[in-house]
Amino acid sequence: MNRRKSESRPPASVFIAIIFGVSIAAGGGVLHAFYKNRQVQIAREIDAIERRIEQYHLDSRTIQYRTDQLLNRYAIAERLRENSSKLRPIPRGVIEDVDSPPASRNTVAAAALPW
Repeated sequence: MNRRKSESRPPASVFIAIIFGVSIAAGGGVLHAFYKNRQVQIAREIDAIERRIEQYHLDSRTIQYRTDQLLNRYAIAERLRENSSKLRPIPRGVIEDVDSPPASRNTVAAAALPW
């Protein structure tokens, strides 16, 4: 069906407006994909950081447990016996609490001054 020559054609501004609208929609889609991708990346980074934090907490608890095992007085005594150490336990009556005198501010200042 041929168009009659007498029919009016749509103006060029309509085509320009359609192209402009399509480009805006396409740009919005691209930006949406970009922002969504960035959101997923940030979520993955947050998950990785949370896993590292949990691992550090686990490592800290493991170190605390091992430290407690190493500082166990019975384990220390057993290791000393195994190594044939000359160190022996001190009887409770021999132990004394000694209070150290408070440090004098003049002494520290005098030691710090060159004259």
